[in-house]
Amino acid sequence: MMAGSQWELPPELCCRPMAFVALTGLDVIYNAVHRAIWDAFCANRRADRVPISFKVLPGDHEYPKCRTKRTSYEWYIPKGILKTGWMNKHLNLVPALVVLFYELDWDDPQWKEKQSECATRVEIVRTSLQGRNTKVAVVLIQKKTPLPPGEDLVASERASALCNSCDLSGKSLFVLPHTDHLVGYIIRLENAFYEHAQTYYYTEIRRVKSHKEFLNKTTHQLLFVRHQFKMAFLSELKQDTQNALKYYRAAYSLVHELRAHETNMLEIKTMAGFINYKICRLCFQHNTPLDAIAQFRKHIDLCKKKIGSAELAFEHSAWMSKQFQSFGELFDEAIKLGLTAIQTQNPGFYYQQAACYSQDRKQMAQQLCQAGTTYPSPDPLDTQSGGLDFYGQRPWRQGHQSIDPTDPEKEKMGILALQIKERDVPHSELIIALLSNAVAQFKKYKCPRMKSHLMVQMGEEYYHAKDYTKALKLLDYVMCDYRTERWWPLLTAILTTALRCAYLMASVKDYIIYCMELLGRASTLKEEQKSRIEKNLFKVLMNKVPEAEAECDPSSVSTARSLWSDRMALSGSNELTVEMQDYIPFIQCKARFQSPSFHVDQPIQLQVFLRADCPHPVSFTKLSVSLSNQEYNQWCVVEPSGPETRTLSPWKPEGYSFSFVARTEDVGRKVEITGVEVMLGSDGGRCVFLSWRGAGGDAASTQEALQASRSSRRWGRGAETRQEPDWDSVTLQHSTMIISRVPKISVQLSHQPPALSNEMYRIGLTVQSQEDAVARDVRLTAGLKPGQEAGLGQNTHVTLDGSAVCDDSAPALLTEVPLGDLKPGEQLQTCVFVRCVSTGPRVFLFHVAYSIDTAVEGRRIVCRCHKDETVAVETVVPFDVSVKFVSTKFELLEQVAVDVPFLLMTDVLSSSPWPLLLGSSQLQLLTVTSNTPQLQSQLQQVVLQTGEGASECFCLRVPPGASSNSTMATGQYILSWRRKCCGSDGPLIQTTVPLPHVVLESVPLYIYADLPSFGRVRESLPVWYHIENRTAQLQEVEIAVDPSDAFMFSGLKQVRLRVLPGTEQTLLYNFYPLMAGYQTLPQLSLSLPHCPTASGTALRRFLPQRIFVKPQGRQADDASIAAA
Repeated sequence: MMAGSQWELPPELCCRPMAFVALTGLDVIYNAVHRAIWDAFCANRRADRVPISFKVLPGDHEYPKCRTKRTSYEWYIPKGILKTGWMNKHLNLVPALVVLFYELDWDDPQWKEKQSECATRVEIVRTSLQGRNTKVAVVLIQKKTPLPPGEDLVASERASALCNSCDLSGKSLFVLPHTDHLVGYIIRLENAFYEHAQTYYYTEIRRVKSHKEFLNKTTHQLLFVRHQFKMAFLSELKQDTQNALKYYRAAYSLVHELRAHETNMLEIKTMAGFINYKICRLCFQHNTPLDAIAQFRKHIDLCKKKIGSAELAFEHSAWMSKQFQSFGELFDEAIKLGLTAIQTQNPGFYYQQAACYSQDRKQMAQQLCQAGTTYPSPDPLDTQSGGLDFYGQRPWRQGHQSIDPTDPEKEKMGILALQIKERDVPHSELIIALLSNAVAQFKKYKCPRMKSHLMVQMGEEYYHAKDYTKALKLLDYVMCDYRTERWWPLLTAILTTALRCAYLMASVKDYIIYCMELLGRASTLKEEQKSRIEKNLFKVLMNKVPEAEAECDPSSVSTARSLWSDRMALSGSNELTVEMQDYIPFIQCKARFQSPSFHVDQPIQLQVFLRADCPHPVSFTKLSVSLSNQEYNQWCVVEPSGPETRTLSPWKPEGYSFSFVARTEDVGRKVEITGVEVMLGSDGGRCVFLSWRGAGGDAASTQEALQASRSSRRWGRGAETRQEPDWDSVTLQHSTMIISRVPKISVQLSHQPPALSNEMYRIGLTVQSQEDAVARDVRLTAGLKPGQEAGLGQNTHVTLDGSAVCDDSAPALLTEVPLGDLKPGEQLQTCVFVRCVSTGPRVFLFHVAYSIDTAVEGRRIVCRCHKDETVAVETVVPFDVSVKFVSTKFELLEQVAVDVPFLLMTDVLSSSPWPLLLGSSQLQLLTVTSNTPQLQSQLQQVVLQTGEGASECFCLRVPPGASSNSTMATGQYILSWRRKCCGSDGPLIQTTVPLPHVVLESVPLYIYADLPSFGRVRESLPVWYHIENRTAQLQEVEIAVDPSDAFMFSGLKQVRLRVLPGTEQTLLYNFYPLMAGYQTLPQLSLSLPHCPTASGTALRRFLPQRIFVKPQGRQADDASIAAA
């Protein structure tokens, strides 16, 4: 067995034990029926089918011979614990059941002959199994579907006869009809076979257990372990995993009770490892992972110090590595089947520990396995059988159980052979595979630092295995994390290994990058080491071969030198570009604009600071800055003329200033630093362009800037006394805004807030020039400032014409209104009129732009300047208008009677802080008509101060013919007004107020009175009552006059009269007032016998109730009249 593979667990140990059933009598190659039966047994086996391992064997197959049963163990000395072929024998060679398939129908005409042939075949199988407890069964392949039991008497008789001739019990004879339901019959057969196999393994376990009474603990300790292992394994074949776990635990305890010495240490550890594997596997299978972990920890604690021979100490590390690897695989397999793992307990830790022991194995092999020795002859590891008889024994002393070896010389040769074979083991490959498994697990469970740590180890193993490309790829990937987390010592160690890889590969670019980073501020190397690396770097820049890195393999160094020589001899491109943003190089760069913004008539100032962090001065050939507008790049270059170079002193910042004039087209745009590039080397050697994206900075700059800002806040800057800039206080300013030239004009606004809704609000604008030259092409943009509340744009209108009210088509913002030229010191004035339809606050923008000629650093440019002024204006309602309908007695009406006069009252209340001039008012009636010949405004040229009101009254009538109980629109009230202070030339604003709708009603009888406007005490007061019938029927009216204390009267006190349809009756009464003042008139009581719905109160509402009575006057003479 090879030294590299002897630690692999045997496959028969790792597989799931299943009952072995041999099938004979099937010709699966030439017989289609037999092939279909075999496929039904083996193809597409689901998890719910019984665990059986089937194998087709010929009828005369020779099974392993059974040894003679031992009747006594008195003089028996065991040679080992477990034979290497025992598990395979019971898994694949010795069946629990042999099934003979035979084609025979119950009604076969040659029944006797075939019955005899079947019995012969059964006897042949039994003969080949002589001494075994293996069960034998017969399956008859039939063409017809059998009848239910008890109905086919012939079948019952012949089945009994066949069992007798074959010496079979009735439970061992089966019938398999070859029909459409073949798979169903096969599954039933399987279940029967499984029961037979269970019986066989139960018998075997009882047989092994019976040996215990013949054993003693003095000479048969190995047998105790062997028998417990066998019972456990047979229990697994029986699928009794609980008892199997119990037997394995007993075997594990017994194996550690064996006396251990150097000659049997390997065998004890091997068996302990086997049994531990089985225990852990069953614990995971029983879903008790904590028991599995506890068992494994116990196993490691018991075995980690059982090293064995010191000359073969690497074997112990290899064995320990395999234990951790196997447990990790079991753990991972259980997780795939549904077990939940966590960050702190996952398979990655076991793979990692396995890798650690493999690394120990590699180190011990390097120490113990000396090169130069020859392999011994004859081969002490060669055996006659080609393999070991017992697990864990040495090939040159198999079966030897004493403490001292039988032949010291042979022992020595055997150890030497193992050492020589260990030299050929690919240790790095084993370690890398284990580390790779661990990395995958830690990545799965989100453990980034563990993943990075193991990837570093993988990279180092690739380096030791001389696979420098993969080593560099892994190390380069991990370095990003260590740069971000600022692990400088770890980063330095990784960079050192990466530099060796780059040197041995002769990778020029990688070598330059890692040299630069090892010279930088993140490197923890000593000064002399940095000096050596810097010299090598400049050798490469001068196209020379660098010196070899320390601790490199000598054979690899000679190969690397020849590779470097080939690289330097190439006449191809010697230019390299290195992106500095991803590294921490030895040259730091910071660029900034001196201001976040510059006016277009100012030169833009840009500074670049460089600092070298290496031990010796560094020279560079060129410095260039790239900007977002490439036209400016030509002004941002430092390139010494001729062969001269610029030098950076160690740790001393150097600043470089640039200045350029912005284009006028770039006003309002940002200019950004897109990159800074420093060129090292020369055209005669190798040119390396160090490129920083943006305004500089590298992988560590962000964190350093944060720390610098904290320290500056804590201790103060204190940089005023320094002659050179403080590097930490230099901040990046990667962009600047080019803004327009500062305007030298004044813009003044004059207005009288607040604005009144719908008025032409005047805002006066005065622009005065303070420029030294003519301001040409002055343009005004005025109106609603963009970006305000949605909807204001539709309710705001701006115009320059204030002579008339603008309509809704006027824009909310007037743009680019030309105002002409403006000479120095001159001023111009204009007015803007704003109409605000809705109330609320608004912000208005007045943007005055102009062009002017100016000079910047000797260059003539045309600058476009502008000045913005904004003003917030509140818009309020100028007045409130209230409208109501009243009767002729000034009583509020809820319903209006058809063809009866009523009054419309309007009240205008000023809420304006400015005096309002009411020009006129107008009624536009729709269905209602005026009760007077002509409607005249009563508010012409009325001036209202704040809080004052004005009212007017109109007498209206609903024309006859309108339907009652309906709603009717009356019209609208239009009011013309303006501010009093606007002068007579200001336009009048018309405000339209819609009049409320009225509800109509019809009256059957309309009664009204004609009487003087006042009476006089003891003077006759004539009153005419008019009664009008508005129905189509004759109406009888009963009228009675109620007495009053204030009047005497003459006329009919009670009367009954008839009023024809559409006609009118008149009654005359003379009232005689007795008292002065407002007096209640005698009231008429009215009733309509033929119209009970009309009440007297409703009919009487149109009549006056009171009248003013003057006292009785004297005859005034001329003198009294003159005095009055």
